Amino acid sequence: MSLVKKTFSIKDLENLSGIKAHTIRIWEKRYNLLSPERTQTNIRMYSLLSLQKLLNITLLYENGLKISKIAQLTNEEIPLKVREIIDEKSIKNNMMNALKLSMINFDQNLFHNTYNQLVVDLSFREIFKDYFVPLLQELGYLWQTNTISTTHEHFITNFVKQKVYTNTEKVQRLEPVDPNKIFVLFLPENEVHELGILYLNYELNLRGYKSIYLGQSVPIENLEPLLANDNFIEFVTYATVEPSKEKIDKYIQRFKKKILNKKTSRLSILGFQTQYIDLVNKPEQVGVYRGYKELIEDLNL
Repeated sequence: MSLVKKTFSIKDLENLSGIKAHTIRIWEKRYNLLSPERTQTNIRMYSLLSLQKLLNITLLYENGLKISKIAQLTNEEIPLKVREIIDEKSIKNNMMNALKLSMINFDQNLFHNTYNQLVVDLSFREIFKDYFVPLLQELGYLWQTNTISTTHEHFITNFVKQKVYTNTEKVQRLEPVDPNKIFVLFLPENEVHELGILYLNYELNLRGYKSIYLGQSVPIENLEPLLANDNFIEFVTYATVEPSKEKIDKYIQRFKKKILNKKTSRLSILGFQTQYIDLVNKPEQVGVYRGYKELIEDLNL
C-alpha cells in the first residue's frame, strides 16, 4: 500500500499553507480556486493537485499578487508565475513554502534551486539554523497530525542530510587544531535519528577538530576498538528515542563499565531522552546537554 497521502482535509490545507480554513472557503466560493470533493457526510476533501495549487497560490499571494488577479490565471500559468518569483526575487521569506512545494511534488530541482539561492547570501550554518531547523520542526508537526506521510518527511530530510555531508567535507582539515583530542560521534543501538549529531559533526569539523562519525545504531561493544587510541576521546551521542526513559540510566552505567572505566575519556549525551537521566547519580565523566550549542560552550570549542 502506498504511503503517499492522496486526499487532504481543509484542516490539512490550513496546516500546510498557513491560510485559515475560513479564507480557503471564501476563495473557493468567490473565485472558484479549488474544487473539493465531498464525503457522504458533506466534509470537504482535497486532492494532491488541489494542495499543490493552494501552496502555489499562497506563495503568489504572500508576494503581493491580489487574489482576484491570481484567480484569473489558468492552472498551467500559476506554477509558471511561482517559478518567475522564485527566480527573480530573494526567496528568504518564501523558503518554507518553496520547500513544502518541493516536498509535496517530490521536486528535487526546486529544493536545490531554493538552497542555491540562499547560499549566495548566507553561510551554511545560518541556513541550517534559520531555515532547515524550523522547516524540520514544522514537518514533524505535520507528520504527527497526519497532514503529510513519512514518505514526504524522508524526502526532505534526506536532502538536508546531503547538504550537511557536502558542507562537512568542505571544512574538513588534514591537521586538527588539537591533535590530542578525538571526538567519536555515534547513536545508541536502535537509534536512527541522526540529523542532530550529523550537524554537530559539521560544527566540530568547522572548528578544526578531528571527529570520527560512526552514525546510527552503534552497540557499546562496537566502540571498544577505539580504546586502543592514545588520544583523549570525547564520545558524543544523541538519545532521541533510544535508550528510552526506563533504560537510559542503565545505558550510562553500562557505558561507564565498558568504556569509561577502561580509557581516559568522556561521554556527552544530548537529545530528548536526557530529561530522564538521574543527574544526581550519573558518573562524573558523563555530561548531559540540551543542545549542541551548550555542549560547544561547555567544552570551550
